[in-house]
Amino acid sequence: MRLPNFVITAALLCLTCQPAPALAGNQSQVAPKIDVDSIRSGAEQGNAIDQAALGAMNDSGHGVAQDYTQAAVWYRKAAEQGDSLAQFELGWLYGTGHGVLQDYTQAAIWLRKAAEQGVADAQYNLGSLYKQGHGVPQDDVQAVIWYRKAAEQGNASAQAQLGDEYAKGHGVPKDDAQAATWFRKAAEQGNASAQAKLGVVYILGHGVPQNNAEAYFWLDLAASGKVNISGIKQEDTDNLRDETAKRLTPAELSQAQERAKKWFEAHPVKPESQ
Repeated sequence: MRLPNFVITAALLCLTCQPAPALAGNQSQVAPKIDVDSIRSGAEQGNAIDQAALGAMNDSGHGVAQDYTQAAVWYRKAAEQGDSLAQFELGWLYGTGHGVLQDYTQAAIWLRKAAEQGVADAQYNLGSLYKQGHGVPQDDVQAVIWYRKAAEQGNASAQAQLGDEYAKGHGVPKDDAQAATWFRKAAEQGNASAQAKLGVVYILGHGVPQNNAEAYFWLDLAASGKVNISGIKQEDTDNLRDETAKRLTPAELSQAQERAKKWFEAHPVKPESQ
């Protein structure tokens, strides 16, 4: 999981840009104006915030032409000064091979630096490297350690993955109740993979009381939301939801569908970012 580039850019630029003047007669706030020359000047003078911002701009193509190689150059300069977001982004580039030769060992080095500074996305990705054995020895226990750190900060992908580890007994003793707990935390944030798995948990009664109406609710969200789906075929979720519906009375089905409708009204679906 990675924050959308525009989010990272905005977060960094909020410290480096000047607000654009409001239109006459309009008191509403407007988007800040990016002062590219000022940011570049600061970056060239060694300002880590400006270096990270310039890296993000090159990474995302905001304010400058997209250039992953330049993004890596500026992220590295900021990362070497200890900027945690730049360390995460540099690790991500090494992991994906954007702007640099793909190198999981380097990815792990930079993700660890960011993870140790508390960057939840870095913690999650470092956990995934341990899970897959990319750049580090495969180690489910270490994977769980880093997934948990990210999950406790509210990272939905890490919460869903931690649920998986508890469900399978990988890196931790198998614990269906803990699996359900972490699936729920991720599901409540809109993670469709966790929503589908929580639905299955309710069908089977693993770690929670068996409840077909609750199962239908979560499966309906997973089938309809199409947010952050990973590892689950959409048609499987659809079919499982529809089969679960057959086990409900008309009143139970109507109530579950209305509950799902209200959930979506309170949680507008956003485009998936990977």
